[in-house]
Amino acid sequence: MVPHLVTALTGPINELEQRVLESMPAIERWFRLEWMEHTPPFYCAVDLRNAGFKLAPVDCDLFPGGFHNLTPDMLPLAVQAAMAAIEKICPEAKNLLLIPEPQPPSSFYLASVQRLVEVFTLAGLNVRLGSLDAALTQPQHVALPGGGELLLEPLQRTRRRLGLKNFDPCTILLNTELTQGVPKALAGLHEQYLLPPLHAGWTLRRKAQHLRSYEELAKKFAKLLGMDPWLITPMHAHCGEVDLAEPRGLDCVRHHADALLGKIRRKYKEYGINERPFVVVKPDQGASGGAGVLTLRDAKDLDAALGGAAARQAAMIVQEGVPTYERMNDAVAEPVVYMIDRYVVGGFYRVHAQRGVDESLAAPGSRYVPLAFASSTQLPRRGEKPGASPPNRFYMYGVIGRLAMAAASYELEATDPEAEVYA
Repeated sequence: MVPHLVTALTGPINELEQRVLESMPAIERWFRLEWMEHTPPFYCAVDLRNAGFKLAPVDCDLFPGGFHNLTPDMLPLAVQAAMAAIEKICPEAKNLLLIPEPQPPSSFYLASVQRLVEVFTLAGLNVRLGSLDAALTQPQHVALPGGGELLLEPLQRTRRRLGLKNFDPCTILLNTELTQGVPKALAGLHEQYLLPPLHAGWTLRRKAQHLRSYEELAKKFAKLLGMDPWLITPMHAHCGEVDLAEPRGLDCVRHHADALLGKIRRKYKEYGINERPFVVVKPDQGASGGAGVLTLRDAKDLDAALGGAAARQAAMIVQEGVPTYERMNDAVAEPVVYMIDRYVVGGFYRVHAQRGVDESLAAPGSRYVPLAFASSTQLPRRGEKPGASPPNRFYMYGVIGRLAMAAASYELEATDPEAEVYA
């Protein structure tokens, strides 16, 4: 089911839903033409925010780690999408080497890896797990919270190829965000397919580039639907390398926050939205997972928001805050859409009872409720009243999720280094 939308400002969202449904043939053709020119990320997850007056993506993860939150009913879609992705890249593929985070952050993440192994095994591949942990010298069995186990094996690197003992894959699937840089084991692999590419990791990737790519694409999409792109786009600003312990660094962030708040107020006035706008300040690099994200309703509050936080020197972005007015049992909720290749394969609501509408829900204490993308009975139902049909709302989530995924393809093309050099 769709969580209850508690705001009364549902007009624009219902109007957007109606436009999306009425324009479905044009939308699907538009995506087909995009994929003729651009290669989608191998997989990704997009966090959405539904404010009632606006639906926008606020994060795009190119190494998603929540596949275990997809229900078994969603597996057929995921397997078909995995088959299509592999056939397009390496039709003769037999062996797949899956590389997870070197030090798995939680047992829940390991459950996600287990689900990935299941998906690609059902897609017809021999799947084994290779660990980037240099301390791992012998195969290690790791117990899973729901029963069963995973076998992590030490990587074996030759001059040109990467594999395991008695296992030579043609395709290597990364499920690690490379926040600490690119390991030597992954550098210079020209004979094997490395997915996603190394520059999709946080060693080189920046959120500001994705936001710019999304803004560019959302304008084209909004023109197709004859609508204001702001309804699906979070405005943003970028600060270069700043030291938050220095006044000059704070001045940059404060200036952009104040300017962005002014732009949001003007948009709210244009649409008659009686809300107090806010912005979020977060590092330009790395998957924050809710950590290090500051919420500001006034640029003057920056010093207080930083509080006793450790000073850091980093590039920062200031992003329009999109509140979430969806609820499940009185807890704040936000939809997350999962995709493999160009296909939506499932999703879930991230729900947090202790968080507010203006806070990140990607924090300890969150729980996950599956979205019903999978069943054929959940195909869009054209002609139904906007806001009354869960399948129609899910389809709209999928459209905006795919738009963010298309923006990620633009982003990766724009940042693809001609010559990759690693320390």
